[in-house]
Amino acid sequence: MLNKSYQNHKETIHNFLWRFLQIAGKQGITFFIFILSAKMLSPYDFGIYNYVLAIIYILVMFGDFGISTATSKFVAEYDIKNKEKLKSVLFNSVIIISFLTAIIGTIVILFGRIYLGDKYIYILYLLPLIFLVPITSLYDGIYRGLKRFKFASIISLIVGVISLSFVYILIERFGLTGALISQNLLYFLLFLALSLGYRDFSLKLDKELMKDIGKYSFVIGIGSIGYIFYSRIDTLFLGHYGYIVELGYLEIINKLFSMLVIPLYIFSQVIAPNITRHFARNDFRNILEKYKKYLRLSFILAITLTSLSYVLAPSLLGIFLNKYSNSIMLQMFNLMLPVLFIALFNGIIPQGFIIPTGHYKIITILFLIFGLLKVILNYILINSIGYIGIIYSSIIVVLFSNMLILIVYYNKLKESRNES
Repeated sequence: MLNKSYQNHKETIHNFLWRFLQIAGKQGITFFIFILSAKMLSPYDFGIYNYVLAIIYILVMFGDFGISTATSKFVAEYDIKNKEKLKSVLFNSVIIISFLTAIIGTIVILFGRIYLGDKYIYILYLLPLIFLVPITSLYDGIYRGLKRFKFASIISLIVGVISLSFVYILIERFGLTGALISQNLLYFLLFLALSLGYRDFSLKLDKELMKDIGKYSFVIGIGSIGYIFYSRIDTLFLGHYGYIVELGYLEIINKLFSMLVIPLYIFSQVIAPNITRHFARNDFRNILEKYKKYLRLSFILAITLTSLSYVLAPSLLGIFLNKYSNSIMLQMFNLMLPVLFIALFNGIIPQGFIIPTGHYKIITILFLIFGLLKVILNYILINSIGYIGIIYSSIIVVLFSNMLILIVYYNKLKESRNES
């Protein structure tokens, strides 16, 4: 029985394991830098570190604007329908990303000092990330679309191990500046390795392809703007209102939650090419069955991991991050647990189903609506009850937005199944 089940899901299991190793290499080292920074920097400097990173990753979203995510869909599609078109995806996507990042970089250099004040110098340290993060995500999308999970995982692991040699030294010698520079080195090495591993591309300018990628990525990019307000705006509010230490606490909580969600995120990317293939064949019945199956499994996992987090968090914080093990941190952590539950429950659907079937407009619209709502709630609650208001705002917005995403997408699948 077990052997038969393994044979039926052999490809998915193998791809998941390799994708897990890849994320461990990339996200693992990022998490390692994060934890080192938390332990070696003062709580205030650590807050500044996260504030600056939040700003730079907002700029990264504008530089990418959905290109890397859209690429994965087109690669999986062209791998079936048009091999020649597939070879042109990388070059044409790089042109779009280079154009966008050049604009963003120029704006930062010209006007950054006016709006960022004493944080401007730290933004300059991280400016290369505006190009490096989207371009590595682009290559990652190509490898995912081609289901080359094994190769991508080996590359990420090698880069991660090499990076370990300089991260600690940089943070120890240069403190906050060293922590920021280590991010640049990590993504630069990853870019070099991924680019050397994929050479089956054409330097042919394809305006039609650029238009197709641009149209779909624009929808994703608009959603990314909503996502900025939806997810990253909390950090900006806390930094603007002077809650720098509490900002660091919240980022630790968010980082720990994101590590718990990673297995679901990986799994969703592993099944995404197959979901795209089902969609290309109009096999909506199969997609709907898988959707309901994975939601049931996610619900069980969400209850389990959320309960374990509540029980184990005080001990783990005391062991690994003792300077942050205090009543304020534990209060914030416990209040944020509903956000963890929802993130786990809806961890597979966006990347595993909605994007592969071309329904990202659902997320775009809801992120824009709830992103705007979050800005309003943040402003009202932080002014009335302080930093804790940011957490209440997150719970309200995350709960209602994720439930709507699941319901609307489910109804779309039912409509498509009935029409086919």
